[in-house]
Amino acid sequence: MTAISLRNVDISYGDTKIVHGATFDVAEGESFALVGESGSGKSTILKAIAGLAPEWTGDIDVLGQSRGHGVDYRFASRCQMVFQDPYGSLHPRKTVDSVLTEPLKIHGIGNRDTRVKDILNAVGLDQRFRFRFPHQLSGGQRQRVAIARALILEPRVMLLDEPTSALDVSVQAEILNLLKRLRAEQGLTYLMVTHNLPVVGFMCERMAIMNKGRIVEIAPSTALHDGSFGDPYSQSLYAASGGNPDLKEIV
Repeated sequence: MTAISLRNVDISYGDTKIVHGATFDVAEGESFALVGESGSGKSTILKAIAGLAPEWTGDIDVLGQSRGHGVDYRFASRCQMVFQDPYGSLHPRKTVDSVLTEPLKIHGIGNRDTRVKDILNAVGLDQRFRFRFPHQLSGGQRQRVAIARALILEPRVMLLDEPTSALDVSVQAEILNLLKRLRAEQGLTYLMVTHNLPVVGFMCERMAIMNKGRIVEIAPSTALHDGSFGDPYSQSLYAASGGNPDLKEIV
């Protein structure tokens, strides 16, 4: 089954078109990356899928259902997003417990105490963090809370917008390993935005390379080992990484 399907998607902010004709499929259970320089439109695609960039045309399907424009609470139970900045994505005046129980209240889901305990365990956070505020947590701990918040509704699809780029290098590997484990345990589908090619090699099976709002090539992650990219821009990104990026640096 196809988890995410985009067909000829154009995305605009006002009169400015950011993404042009984006077309790709992500299979259920796959981890797929959007790769490119800053400003190439990668995060804008995630926002359109999540309902945060409503000015788009074309077709977006998630788990076989057409995606409408704007926020859809039913969609939230199937697909969730983890944002780049764990400092900005959590409410500074809400405890971890409040952050995690809020989605359950919105969707009328019971057994909240057990669900919160279980999801904290799943992301590797001790129960003592449950009633702390974001400023009392490290960057890595905050991102674990953000991942827990996304997972507490038990979605099948996760949108990951540079989930480690705002973290210290020493913490990035921990979060990537956590995401990889959660995907295996829960059968999740990932659509990940990153500019870091070693992350793609570690996390993903395939990637779409974007340049100036357009997808110029879809390639397997094995191309990072042998340089078998067909598009000149993809080849230049690969060359800029030094060729065959060292995947061991993040594991």
